[in-house]
Amino acid sequence: MAPSMAITNNTEPSNLSEFVMNKGHGVKGLSETGLKSLPKQYIQPIQERINVKDVLQGQSIPIIDMSNWDDPKMADSICDAAEKWGFFQIINHGVPIEVLENVQEATHRFFGLSAEEKNKYSKERSSSNNVRYGTSFTPQAEKALEWKDFLSLFYVSDDEAAALWPSVCRDPALEYMKKTEIVIKKLLEVLTKRLNVREIDSQKENVLMGSKRININYYPICPNPELTVGVGRHSDVSTLTILLQDNIGGLYVRDEKRDSWIHVPPVKGSLVINVGDALQILSNGRYRSVEHRVAANGSSNRISVPIFVNPRPSDVIGPLSEVLATGEKPIYKEVLYSDYVKHFFRKAHDGKGTVDFAKI
Repeated sequence: MAPSMAITNNTEPSNLSEFVMNKGHGVKGLSETGLKSLPKQYIQPIQERINVKDVLQGQSIPIIDMSNWDDPKMADSICDAAEKWGFFQIINHGVPIEVLENVQEATHRFFGLSAEEKNKYSKERSSSNNVRYGTSFTPQAEKALEWKDFLSLFYVSDDEAAALWPSVCRDPALEYMKKTEIVIKKLLEVLTKRLNVREIDSQKENVLMGSKRININYYPICPNPELTVGVGRHSDVSTLTILLQDNIGGLYVRDEKRDSWIHVPPVKGSLVINVGDALQILSNGRYRSVEHRVAANGSSNRISVPIFVNPRPSDVIGPLSEVLATGEKPIYKEVLYSDYVKHFFRKAHDGKGTVDFAKI
């Protein structure tokens, strides 16, 4: 049953906020009211909208076949993509297709719950900061809101997940996290080998992948998609992000050299990998986290499921000693990772602005 509220372009901010945020309807509920025009709170400045003229046609990020881990050419392809693009897709990665399909179905199940049920996991009502249902990115800091709802799940243990994560999506989300772990470790082994790291010991493993967060994202049909965004320009604060997208499309990656954007078309069964700020800092800038954003869609609902592979909040990150051993000068200082993350989440999306926090 569609939510009942008359929403127009001129709906007062307090009324819209009450419906979307306080009552938990999100933009999914807003979309389902059948509104004909975008509320003004979601209209982005012209420079933040996705303009077709800025999208490079016929260009794509690399697609890497992972079927042979022992092939040195594959390792080179991964490292080259991380250096040049900061993004690549992987196929034949070993994560079963049914695991990917199950977590997509679970995402639709969660967002199919009533607003009242979803709202139990909102920032104000959730029993833990590790489980949070929300909308946009940081509404209190944004001049224009983003057209997205999300559920964010910070992994601590299976026991905590069993107790706190919503039952409609818990098991498929956990299975997705666990089945991608081998891929994550192998990717990090390959990437750090080029940084002269001979072995990822327990201390390095903690810094590289000591914590994980999984988000399930929902981008509902938008009445004026050309006026807003699903997600604004940003780079991730992770070491690596592993993204499962559905077949709708809408992810765009920045090509810095040509000051343009490249669409990342969905490839069935693939996973999108991107370098996060933490790996850029650890590699002293050799691997690059890259701006990306998501378009709103006027005809289809879209979902995505990223896993953010991060240092632990208590870890101090800076250029790896192996990187600096050859005399390379550090361009980043050491920062407490939790401080870096807090800096990211206290402001609106602002492209690559967060990484300046760690620059010398």
